[in-house]
Amino acid sequence: MLSRPTSSAALRIALLLAIVFAATVAGIGSENTRNAPAVAAADRHTSPTYEVSVGLDGEIFPVFANYASLRRVRERRWGIIAVRVTNSGPELLRNRITVQVPGWSDQEIQLAELSGGESHTFLFAPTFLPRFYRNLEIAAATAVISVTDPAGNIVHKETVPIRLRSVDDLYWGRDFEYAPFIASWVTPHDPAVERLLTRAKEFVSGRRLPGYETDEPRVQERSTFLQARAIYRALHEQGVSYVKSSMTLGRHEEVSERVRMPAESLQQVSANCIDGAVMYAAMFENLGMEPVIVLVPGHAYVGVRVARGSNRFLYIETSLTGRATFDTAVASAQRGLARYSAAQLIRVNIRQSRLDGIYPMPSNTGTRDGVLEAGKKSPHSGS
Repeated sequence: MLSRPTSSAALRIALLLAIVFAATVAGIGSENTRNAPAVAAADRHTSPTYEVSVGLDGEIFPVFANYASLRRVRERRWGIIAVRVTNSGPELLRNRITVQVPGWSDQEIQLAELSGGESHTFLFAPTFLPRFYRNLEIAAATAVISVTDPAGNIVHKETVPIRLRSVDDLYWGRDFEYAPFIASWVTPHDPAVERLLTRAKEFVSGRRLPGYETDEPRVQERSTFLQARAIYRALHEQGVSYVKSSMTLGRHEEVSERVRMPAESLQQVSANCIDGAVMYAAMFENLGMEPVIVLVPGHAYVGVRVARGSNRFLYIETSLTGRATFDTAVASAQRGLARYSAAQLIRVNIRQSRLDGIYPMPSNTGTRDGVLEAGKKSPHSGS
């Protein structure tokens, strides 16, 4: 994701100075080594240099890793690991750069070709293994960067200590600039979501959840209301209710938050406001409907477009799930949103996020690092 310089460049310079100093000391009184400092200084000005930066201040958030790995290399605006190559010499430089986080990711390879005096930053986003998306706590790891010449000789190799954030951690950013990435928590095809919808259909006439079925606005709006109410009731029957659990571990805690995946909320029968919002949104998206997540100071709501092409949305106060009637949850959402101006609302349209290339993260259900196998059945810190 956002790549920032690390101290690796400074360490390399320090090591190079130490080598030069050692050569100077060893060469006292020797004609063959007396000019070593000058030679080393010349090499510094002509040899290529490699600067590595990793994640956000050395931390990798799974949500950003997933997004970047799904982009073509030329489409990436940022990478999980960035390697800046500077060709200080006059000749054409050709390198093969490999990046991997052993035990956590596949290896990604890129070919570098730089003219004399040219610099370029290569953005890497290796595909991470399923283990990465099952990890629920911050973990230490090592990134390995290796550079070879056309003959296969290693010209640079570097290891960088990194920290892998929990799959549940979302970095909102200072002004919620990364809010659209909440769509990664909307997992419409998760088996737990499918099972809940199977239960929900029992609470509507005809045992059907058709999504958007008719082009008659009033009929469809009524159908949307009934389908949303059925989902709400199924979650109530499942035992889902409000439990705050938004604390994260790592840097930038003030602009980061733990968000449960829908499968986790359904397994634990617990959800806070943002957990509930992504859970309901996953149900609606599964049905081919258009959900939105609305962020207000300290809270989040979910909404669904009432009919295809309509400008009207049905909003739900998800934190009332299991504690109040559906009508109460709808009325509470309307009152809550009415307290804010349009400028204070951040609306994340899930369909638009998909068009922007923000897809669901891989499911973290099953046997997971740090948790038991799945069983049965805000900013957003405040609710």
